[in-house]
Amino acid sequence: MPANFAFDNSYARDLPGLYVAWPPAAVPAPELLFLNRELAQELGLDAAALDGPEGAALFAGNRVPEGAAPLAQAYAGHQFGGFSPQLGDGRALLLGEVIDRAGRRRDIAFKGSGRTPFSRGGDGKAAVGPMLREVLVGEAMHALGIPTTRALAVAATGEPVLRESGPLPGAVLTRVAASHLRVGTFQFFAARGELDRLRQLAEYAIARHDPALAGAPDRHLALLRAVARRQASLVAQWMNVGFIHGVMNTDNMTISGETIDYGPCAFMEATDPGAVFSSIDHGGRYAYGNQPQIARWNLARLAETLLPLMADGDDEAAVQQAVAQVTEVIDAFPALYRAALLQGQRAKLGLQRGGDDAADESLAADWLALLHAHGVDFTLSWRRLADAAAGDEAALRALFAADAKAPDDWLARWRARCAAEDDHADAAAAGAQRAARMRAVNPLVIPRNLRVEEALAAASAGDLAPFERLLAALRRPFDDLPGHAAYAEPAPAQAMASYQTFCGT
Repeated sequence: MPANFAFDNSYARDLPGLYVAWPPAAVPAPELLFLNRELAQELGLDAAALDGPEGAALFAGNRVPEGAAPLAQAYAGHQFGGFSPQLGDGRALLLGEVIDRAGRRRDIAFKGSGRTPFSRGGDGKAAVGPMLREVLVGEAMHALGIPTTRALAVAATGEPVLRESGPLPGAVLTRVAASHLRVGTFQFFAARGELDRLRQLAEYAIARHDPALAGAPDRHLALLRAVARRQASLVAQWMNVGFIHGVMNTDNMTISGETIDYGPCAFMEATDPGAVFSSIDHGGRYAYGNQPQIARWNLARLAETLLPLMADGDDEAAVQQAVAQVTEVIDAFPALYRAALLQGQRAKLGLQRGGDDAADESLAADWLALLHAHGVDFTLSWRRLADAAAGDEAALRALFAADAKAPDDWLARWRARCAAEDDHADAAAAGAQRAARMRAVNPLVIPRNLRVEEALAAASAGDLAPFERLLAALRRPFDDLPGHAAYAEPAPAQAMASYQTFCGT
């Protein structure tokens, strides 16, 4: 084989009953479209050996690497609020786990590798466009410092997949994750009342993601707290870059706190808490501004699965105590989220020291309300605010096309807040330093929706050059480099008014 995946497959070994062993489907003409060399190195793989026909055969599923134990994972989930007791990997397979160079256990998984026992009538396949979309958005999120699953490779299969739009070129994605444990994984056994296996799953999750909790008397409650902290931080980071996941079902909420599944996701352009792009989110359940509340709702579903492990159902007092304990965690989530959000917002505003939380929350909220009222681009507004910190307000005011004086009152408040922590330092020097800090956290380049669509359309037609250029820019989101200007510009408002994203199945 072209590379040594040093597999140590704890999921297959420790969680019987939570998967079905299953091989990937063979494909007629594998071709490697993308290889993440940086990630391959992290995993201890020989990227040069993988970059060729042998790697194409491996990443398309025609050759299973030595030590792999391909399996389809079982899980349940609430999808748009409705519970499905059995979902599972309908077009994905966990190949196994490796320990990377930093000592972290990481899943290696296929997506688009054919039908499984959980396919529910689907073909189990994937198309080139949606799989390369996972590359673009996942690598962008990684470059932005947001916890995420990542693409190791995408291989074309040489066979078409049929979708509503017609036949599309097929592909398989190889995805790397801290794990694929989801809220829905816990729901699978909880819904069946299989408490022994649910307990086994919980112990496995603790050992893998929160080993310090192993053996503690209150470890299941502590696990819930840990997941709550991770999800509060994650969603706050989404909100601070204008990211809309699009399908925050419980089977897409990870225990690890990584972002997973980039199907109908999008980055908001004009600031709007009600922004929705997913074609299947008809009621706006997963709109940009709803994401914190949905994360809390999903966390409550996880709490329900842990209750039987925290208290014997025959002991009413113990059950009531457990309910009170998990309720406290769920009720504390909004404060966790607000603290994480404010921490990020202060950095985006160029503030180094914590001031009055309520006043700073109001300053940030009023800025967002101002952007929304004037339809200002979310990403560029923060970037141009950094220019204003350096003394140049022209680019920022130009974003308020109808009224360049609209931000006057807010800017006066912001300048006063900045001055309060500068301790009478030289104003010009302090402004330049603030601008530099702001540019280091406020991206110039994000996966602009129409740019992504252009790159994927070209790639689906056999031209990977636009995809590769966009990917290179997304990997340097904070840098104002030659050639980046085109990727920083918002799409015309009329184009975004009708823009939709799709799940790819």
